[in-house]
Amino acid sequence: MIELTERQKLILALVIRDYIETAQPVGSENLQKRYRLDASPATIRNEMVQLTDAGYLRQPHTSAGRIPTEEGYRYFVRQLMGHIELPSDSKRMIAHQFYQVGHDPDRWMRLAASVLAHQSKAASLVTSPHVEQAQFKHLELINTRGRQVLMVLVMSGGDVRQQMLTLAEPVSQELLSATADHLNQILSGLNLDRINAYSSQLDALEQDITKLIIEDLRHSSHILGGEVYRDGLTQVLAEPEFSESESARNALRVLEERPLLEDLLTRTIETTNVGGVQVLIGGEGTWEELRDCSMVLARYGAPGLATGALGVLGPIRMAYGRTISTVQFVAGLLSDLVVELHSE
Repeated sequence: MIELTERQKLILALVIRDYIETAQPVGSENLQKRYRLDASPATIRNEMVQLTDAGYLRQPHTSAGRIPTEEGYRYFVRQLMGHIELPSDSKRMIAHQFYQVGHDPDRWMRLAASVLAHQSKAASLVTSPHVEQAQFKHLELINTRGRQVLMVLVMSGGDVRQQMLTLAEPVSQELLSATADHLNQILSGLNLDRINAYSSQLDALEQDITKLIIEDLRHSSHILGGEVYRDGLTQVLAEPEFSESESARNALRVLEERPLLEDLLTRTIETTNVGGVQVLIGGEGTWEELRDCSMVLARYGAPGLATGALGVLGPIRMAYGRTISTVQFVAGLLSDLVVELHSE
């Protein structure tokens, strides 16, 4: 990253601001007139050439103005933008909306996704809060037919998982019930690590069941252990950047393919403190699916109790200041609601 002069910083910031609003290349003459800059169009043009050579701007066509590059956006977000507060009236309106829905977590998540999409004019996602160290609470084993068994696992916090098991040989309902009763007695209140350490002391059938319990606990402790709430997808696909079908498909993949989203959140948000924000611009050289997109992600909740993730996906030409401030504010509201829920 080269050191920019104050005038170059100003011109870069104004080019980005103009391009975010218009989605059109920015010329030096229009920039000088619109913002009444104390420099001639020729001087501004020379500075834009310097910014282009530095990798912060590019010229899509020979006769066109300049548009920001991914590096230009990154420099803007990290060096020039500064802290931007969400307007007070927006804060009051959003806080009132959450107050009206009460303490229903499902309604929180749906409202959070709706607010993020509306305020940022982009697509949003919110994961439901999950217990960071899921604990075993109760197990039921139900014989269906032959070697097929339905396992119903209840974890602390009320998360319920069901799956069909295929045992090595048929087992009576009486033995299954006895096995479930024994596991309920010895595993109640234990987390994944303690159950894992205990499993070697169990008989063969109990060990097989316990392996599946451990897998479910591990999945429940993951940031995508629960439901993912989405909103605003149609409006983000209407942006000019997504007029090409491939770009649109990539945006859809990020939001809808769970393994991809899981990898992305695991490598960004799970290492972020609650309230912290991560800005991903153009995939950051890691996620090819994000090459035409930017994401603003945050973690919410209460460490040691329950946490989740929320964020916004839009074109790289994103209003970063307002989007980041909105994501931070909604994350703060959800964190407060998680603390209230668990204190009750």
